[in-house]
Amino acid sequence: MAGTLLVGLTGGIGSGKSTVAGMLSNLGALIIDSDAIARSVTAPYGAAIAAIRTEFGPDFVTADGALDRDRMRELAFQDAGSKRKLEAIIHPLVGQITAKHAQSAIDEKHPCVVFDIPLLVESGHWRLKLNRIIVVDCAEETQVERVMARNGMARADVLRIIASQAKRMSRLSAADIVICNEHLSFESLGREVAQLADSFGLSLANRN
Repeated sequence: MAGTLLVGLTGGIGSGKSTVAGMLSNLGALIIDSDAIARSVTAPYGAAIAAIRTEFGPDFVTADGALDRDRMRELAFQDAGSKRKLEAIIHPLVGQITAKHAQSAIDEKHPCVVFDIPLLVESGHWRLKLNRIIVVDCAEETQVERVMARNGMARADVLRIIASQAKRMSRLSAADIVICNEHLSFESLGREVAQLADSFGLSLANRN
């Protein structure tokens, strides 16, 4: 395969997207995790903290210099405008770091870069930048059950997060490849992901 294959990976909370990303990483793909980048810029004295302090006030920054996620989450759920303001601070920084990592991978002729992007569909600008889009899909009730079991969250809180994300049909309509992660064992999911890795040109030489 000529050049670097650029693949977008997305899915709703509890879909298993992060599990698929981990499998693809083990099979030789380079993963660029937008959530991890966002966490880094809002970590203690991260690149977004000064702007967050200016926009929202010192109460939204913890004593150790990080974003107060619980306080911000509550504000964002109550006020969509605040959520947009936070995104206007964080998203450009995430975009810059993502582009830098991607260009490095292309320069190094890495066979496949996977962009792990929860808000891929919502952002609207990724379609023309990617060769493939993978959506990890499952029923909403499965999402709820998984997140409640994993995070100990209340059902209403999980549903609130799901409602804030792209609609399931919007994600599916954007997909080139759909992984239906419903009633799949870990081993079965792994086999499906391995087949994808082969189609992406990830040879045994690329694998960890």
